[in-house]
Amino acid sequence: MRFVKIFTVVLLAAVMLGCAGGKDYLVTIETSHGDIVAVLFDDTPAHKSNFIALAEAGRFDSTEFHRVIKDFMVQGGDVFSKENLPPQDWPTLPAEILPNHYHKRGMIAAARQGNGINPERRSNGSQFYIVLGKVYNELELTTDMEALQKAFMKYMELGSQDDLKSEYVRLYNEQKYDSLTTLLLSKRDELEQSLNVNLTKKFTPEQIEVYTTVGGTPHLDKEYTVFGEVIQGLEVAEEISELPTQREKPVQPVYMNVTVEKMSRNKIEKDYGYSYPEGQ
Repeated sequence: MRFVKIFTVVLLAAVMLGCAGGKDYLVTIETSHGDIVAVLFDDTPAHKSNFIALAEAGRFDSTEFHRVIKDFMVQGGDVFSKENLPPQDWPTLPAEILPNHYHKRGMIAAARQGNGINPERRSNGSQFYIVLGKVYNELELTTDMEALQKAFMKYMELGSQDDLKSEYVRLYNEQKYDSLTTLLLSKRDELEQSLNVNLTKKFTPEQIEVYTTVGGTPHLDKEYTVFGEVIQGLEVAEEISELPTQREKPVQPVYMNVTVEKMSRNKIEKDYGYSYPEGQ
């Protein structure tokens, strides 16, 4: 029995060391604006293997970043349109939406159709987006802004709130939307107490730390599969997001070539300053 326990411990240690010192796929997305380098997560295996297969077959090459929105994201990799596959025949992937992967700036996630026709939240079989987003203050992050807006409108109709209503109208007419947001947020606790409503959204301490320092797009959490992370060249995605667009598509096409290279995880960590999460 003692031998079995010792053997088990040694085996587990060997597996862990093998993972830590093993190899991984380094993804390079080449564009005319520069290169974007990324890694893909082991705990989203369907998305990782699918992306690698498409890249190794050269199927991403000459696809575009066809949808870009400043301070939000850049989306591309529409393999199936390039290959003239009818939309009804586009492959999808099962959702791999995990609580430990959220929409931090620099994350890579899979595009998909909306919940109305895709309640299982299956991912498009090729299209992906790189998260940009913005940095939030904690009050804004943890507030349900849609519910706050509705509660605020109801609150302004009270006869005792004529001054508040006048201030709201003034800021709106002057198009001072940031000041409007500040005004609404300043009334959150008062509205919760007066109208007996909950206007607070729950986030983990880790999420709050990330979204108030690094930034991202928190409203997409739990809706889309996040399956990778940019580890170099995020400024390239930022530059692409700022290009002139027509209906969110760059006026001047931004094409990509995607390659994958096997590299030791130790080298990836050393060369790119990336730290693999525990268990990856």
